[in-house]
Amino acid sequence: MAFLRAVVRHNVSRKLRVNLCDINGNCTLVRLSHPTSSVVPIALKSSHAASALGYDTELQRKSESQHPKDPLDTAFADPEASFKSKTTWEVIRAYIVYTLCSSEYLVEHNMKLMKVSKALLGDRLFKLMMKSTFYGHFVAGEDQEKIKPTLERLRSFGVKPILDYSVEEDISQEEAERREVEGSVSAAGDEKSQGTLTQYHVDKTFADRRYKVKSARTYFYLNEAQCERNLETFQRCLEAVSGATFGTGICAIKLTALGRPQLLLQLSEVIMRTRQYFSDVVGGQGSVISHHVGPEVLEKKFEQACLLSEAPVKKFLDKITYDREGVIHLFPWSGIIDENQQLSDTFRVPDLKTGRMVRLITTLTPKEEEMFRNMIRRLDSLARMAQDLDVRIMIDAEQTYFQPAISRITLEFMRKYNKEKAVVFNTYQCYLKDTYNECTTDLEQAKRQNFYFGAKLVRGAYLEQERARAAALGYSDPTNPSFEATTEMYHRTLTECLRRIKDLKDHGEERKIGIMVASHNEDTVRFAIEKMKEIGISPEDKVICFGQLLGMCDYITFPLGQSGYSAYKYIPYGPINEVLPYLSRRAQENRGILQKIKKEKSLLLQELRRRFVRGKFFYTPKGNYVPV
Repeated sequence: MAFLRAVVRHNVSRKLRVNLCDINGNCTLVRLSHPTSSVVPIALKSSHAASALGYDTELQRKSESQHPKDPLDTAFADPEASFKSKTTWEVIRAYIVYTLCSSEYLVEHNMKLMKVSKALLGDRLFKLMMKSTFYGHFVAGEDQEKIKPTLERLRSFGVKPILDYSVEEDISQEEAERREVEGSVSAAGDEKSQGTLTQYHVDKTFADRRYKVKSARTYFYLNEAQCERNLETFQRCLEAVSGATFGTGICAIKLTALGRPQLLLQLSEVIMRTRQYFSDVVGGQGSVISHHVGPEVLEKKFEQACLLSEAPVKKFLDKITYDREGVIHLFPWSGIIDENQQLSDTFRVPDLKTGRMVRLITTLTPKEEEMFRNMIRRLDSLARMAQDLDVRIMIDAEQTYFQPAISRITLEFMRKYNKEKAVVFNTYQCYLKDTYNECTTDLEQAKRQNFYFGAKLVRGAYLEQERARAAALGYSDPTNPSFEATTEMYHRTLTECLRRIKDLKDHGEERKIGIMVASHNEDTVRFAIEKMKEIGISPEDKVICFGQLLGMCDYITFPLGQSGYSAYKYIPYGPINEVLPYLSRRAQENRGILQKIKKEKSLLLQELRRRFVRGKFFYTPKGNYVPV
């Protein structure tokens, strides 16, 4: 998927200062540090065919005519296409790393072994060893300057980046539990009155959110100052994306890094209690928007309960968001992200039995109200910066007890910033039973409120933890029962997104939907490609892209990028000693996908043999591809 405006090539010196301008003429001065073949983004009006992504197709066609595009082997079994971007040493290193990941003992004790190695070898030799193995394979570099050669080489082979500063605190389980409990309970106490939902309250047994999670980075709230430091880190990441990726990059954001987890818990509970309230009033199940019930239905219900004359009820009805198809929101969510509304005053509904206005949110102190405003301010500053720099932000999915709030906030930022193209993206985890319904509901909101919808589809990172927590706390298991059911959910959700994209295309409307197929499963990637062909969506439509982690499934990513599909690598970076928790997870995750490792190791050996036979053992990668 092309997430950029038009680009033209110029020869420029290192340390070039350029203006990135949006289509309204608003410019941001940015410093680039590149060798002499750099690219300067120039803002042009997007063509109708790719307006969802702010992309100028005419200029791209001229550029593509001068660059290669390889045929795609959908069996993903071509070693040359898979590894032509790697030096022979990098191919050997990849084989060594995958071999180490196949060792049960090494993976099980990897964090302890890394710490012991550091103590025995000293800092300098330890860093050299890590660069020669896990760090060199899975991490792009230590800072935004050192990752540029990696990003430039990826780009030359048709692959774009999603940047993630992967530094984590290596804290004990006890410290993690303490922080989570303190950060998840209101100063007014953990209120569990009638109507509260157990799922959306902290439990010490699962307070360490790293429990049974291998593939997701975890932030534990300490204080507001730490959230400000996290904000600065994400801002530097956005600068790195803009400065080194020419408008095609994405920055990954976790909302738990930007605010107190208690607020996400309480907002999530409000959303689920609101759905239940709406169902109790009008009947049926599901989200408010899915009912297609007009505000007059609510007025009639309140009139029957002799409440319509009450001033608070009239005020409640006046603030409902609706259109000709019915109610969209019961509460003014747009005001919550744009104005200084108090949460405690906002989330009140008329009780049909008592006639009183009742709160759906548990008690918040004035300080916690301020913390919510801070969290919204931080995310707003990132979305605004991404828009100014012409790059994208992708809000990661998290645990189900946070996710309703994360998705709702993300959707409102889409409404605010995705007016001309997709700047803000949400993430949907397909191991959850409700993913299809949640995604289609959000697609419906985007359609009815006229903004661009961006989404990343993943299988998900918290499966084991979610099942264990649901069983322990006694609420319904939110996860699909099997891998096959998760695959079916993924394919069903993706098919619905593609159907809506095709419908827009057939009716000559702007293509306001952009989807990333973020999967290491080659069957799912093949399914997406075949479904695109089946319903008539081409890579040139620039509305579907694919993404995998750096150092994993290169045999999928690079053939896609080199054959004209939009392909991304999720690029971690950060100082060696501070990304050890990340490296530990990567090792453990690879242990869980031994079949993929087996195929990739086989392809690596085939490529080594090919280079040896053809006298290309000292091969230097030189790509001439243009990312889509």
